[in-house]
Amino acid sequence: MGPHAVRELAARGARVHDTGVVPPAGAALEAWHASDLNDPESLARAVAAARPDFLLHLAGQSSAALSFERPAETFRVNAAGTWHLLEALNAQAPQARALIVTSGEIYGPQPDGERAAEDAPLRPVSPYALSKAAADAFAAITAERGQDVIRARSFAHAGPGQDSRFVIPSFARQIAAIEARGLKPVLRVGNLDVTRDFTDVRDVARAYVVLLERGRRGAAYNVCSGAGVRLADVVERLVQRSRAPIRVEPDSARMRPADVPYLVGDPGSIRRDTGWSAEIPLDRTLDDVLAEWRARESPG
Repeated sequence: MGPHAVRELAARGARVHDTGVVPPAGAALEAWHASDLNDPESLARAVAAARPDFLLHLAGQSSAALSFERPAETFRVNAAGTWHLLEALNAQAPQARALIVTSGEIYGPQPDGERAAEDAPLRPVSPYALSKAAADAFAAITAERGQDVIRARSFAHAGPGQDSRFVIPSFARQIAAIEARGLKPVLRVGNLDVTRDFTDVRDVARAYVVLLERGRRGAAYNVCSGAGVRLADVVERLVQRSRAPIRVEPDSARMRPADVPYLVGDPGSIRRDTGWSAEIPLDRTLDDVLAEWRARESPG
C-alpha cells in the first residue's frame, strides 16, 4: 500500500516523509525517519522531525493468518502501536490531521447478501481483527478528546506490489511459477467458499488521499467496492488466464483457524462525503498481479 499512497500524494503536490523500521524501496520521499510503533520515544522524534500537516497510518502486522501464530505481537503492534503514534502526534504536531487505517474485518461475519455499514456491530473473529478493532477505538477516543482523526475501515484490496502471503498474489505467484519452471500443475488453495469485497490498491490509495482532504473529523469510513466475489470465482478467473493446464487442490496449511464466510462493505459514506468510488475492475487487478508475478518468475 505504501508506495501507491506515496505516488498518489506526490501527484497532489505533497512533500512526503515516511517513518518506520525499514526504509521503503523505490518510493519518492522527501525524507525518511526511523521509528518503531513499540517505541514511543522514536515515534515522538520522527513526528517532531517531519512536522506533518497530515499523517497516514499504514504500518502494522497485516496478516490475519499470522495473527493466530503471534496474537500478542499483533495486538501490541496494531493496537498499542496506534495509540503510541496518536500520542506522539498529539504532543508533537497537535494540529495535524491523521487518517488511521483499520480493517473491514472488524465487522466479522455478515448475513449473506448484506453490506456492512459503519454502524454495524463489531464482531472480530481473529487476533488481527481484534487488534484493528482496538486501534479503531483508540482513534475514536483521540478524536473525542479533540484531535483531528479519521478512520478508514479498509476491506480486502489487492494489486501490484502486494506480498505473496496474501490471497490473490499467492495464487498468481503459483501460476507464474508453474508456467515458468514447469512445476507440478497444482494450485494449492485455502478455503475458497468465502465471499470478499476486493478493491484495487490504486483505488484504495486514492481513497486515502481524498479522506485526508475531505473526510469528516472523527468519522469512520468503509473503503470498499460494495461488491462481493467468491474466492472460488477469483481462482477460476486466474486459472483461465494460465498458459498451462492447472489443477486446484485444497491445502490444510492455508486454512485459517477461524474465517468469515461473507464480508462485503457499504461504501455509501465515503461516496457521499468525498465523491470517491472504486473504478478499477477486478479483472484488471488480476491481469496486473499475474503480469507482475510472471515478470518475477521469468528465467530471464
